[in-house]
Amino acid sequence: MSIETVKEVVEWLKDFRPDPVTFTFHGGEPLLAGAEFYRQALPLLVNGLPHLEPNFALQTNLWRMTPEMAEVLAEYKIPIGSSLDGPKDLNDLQRTKGYYDKTMRGYEIARDHGLSVQFICTFTSYSVKHREEIFNFFLENGLTLKLHPALPSLRSSDPDKWALDPQEYGELLIYLLDKYLDNMGRIEVRNIDDLCRCVLTGRGTVCTYVDCMDNTFAVGPDGSIYPCYRFVGMDKYVMGNVRDRPSMEDLAKSDAWKLLHTFKDYVDRECKGCKHLRYCRGGCPYNAIVPTSEEIGGVDPHCVAYRRIFDEINERFNKEMFGSFGLETESASRPSARDGRPGIMTLMQKIVSK
Repeated sequence: MSIETVKEVVEWLKDFRPDPVTFTFHGGEPLLAGAEFYRQALPLLVNGLPHLEPNFALQTNLWRMTPEMAEVLAEYKIPIGSSLDGPKDLNDLQRTKGYYDKTMRGYEIARDHGLSVQFICTFTSYSVKHREEIFNFFLENGLTLKLHPALPSLRSSDPDKWALDPQEYGELLIYLLDKYLDNMGRIEVRNIDDLCRCVLTGRGTVCTYVDCMDNTFAVGPDGSIYPCYRFVGMDKYVMGNVRDRPSMEDLAKSDAWKLLHTFKDYVDRECKGCKHLRYCRGGCPYNAIVPTSEEIGGVDPHCVAYRRIFDEINERFNKEMFGSFGLETESASRPSARDGRPGIMTLMQKIVSK
């Protein structure tokens, strides 16, 4: 993206809507833009849109992190997300040889400059078998764990090779919930926090579960506007261009907007009997729409996993709540706070106190 496009973004957003905004620099690889790009772009966004109270985030593999780049990002306290799938051998098997070392070199530079770095761990059909090794890696290295399930590839002749089965994903989430409770205070498992927050607040509070239509947009290098960064580069999902200063009403006329709202209507109709509808919303629209060639005939394929973990959180919460009033039954099969480990109530309290 050029600085000229950043200026166009500023002009577009000046009168687009009054809500605070977070700008996430995503890929390709955003560090390829170089330190000078951020040295110019960040003050343009901050000074040009003070009424939107801009915040920033950046998603990168960290390979191009330099002390100069870290200094620029640190001035604006920009949190960084990166990818790391566990120990070196396992990570490089799934990504590429040398990936781990290059990422960790960048991580050390970012950390030494006071930048917050959190890693996303992609669990695949292979790595899920090493879940304990992966958890211990993040625990022992003092790293926050945020996980992502591998989906079938849209560009492979063997699309399901690495894909994580939804049932296995659900069991992985239960496993991580137990491990998190066993190690409370020693590690943060972001997904579990987010899932509990959804149940606690009764609404989606994080990407995948949040009702993102009309609220999240992505701008491509040429100024094209998309409903989410995952759609960038896919022509049929272009909603407009920042150079034309489209209003929300203008974006609503696009085919992409209409398709995503068709998905929203589908979820309201087909999931109306699900007790988790308020905070799940059918999962990620991209996951539901794109792999099926834009034919809306289902929700996010990981619905099975979402329902599994939401059921578990609700069951444990109710058990602990009613148990505190002496109404606990003998039917629960899983351990509770009374077995010596902190329970869901403790985790909920931790989330509220943040």
